[in-house]
Amino acid sequence: MSPAAEDPLNFLSGRLSGINNYPHDLIQNLLYEIVRVKELIRYYEDIPNGAGQLGASILNELVSEAYQSLVNYDTGLMNKYYDLLQQCD
Repeated sequence: MSPAAEDPLNFLSGRLSGINNYPHDLIQNLLYEIVRVKELIRYYEDIPNGAGQLGASILNELVSEAYQSLVNYDTGLMNKYYDLLQQCD
């Protein structure tokens, strides 16, 4: 019997049977928002005469906290920061 045939939960095939993909989707969406807001930070930093520095600083703090929620795998905070980052523009 091959190792692939001994895969009752489909781990090797990439399909997870009976396991919710909710945390995976949340992580991926939060990472997309972090990347989007980091691009926004660059925009704020490029505003002449330092006019966007306060906004950039606030967004940097949000991104930092969102990243920390990923590191700690705190799904409650991940949801919170995902919602907050979506509102950034």
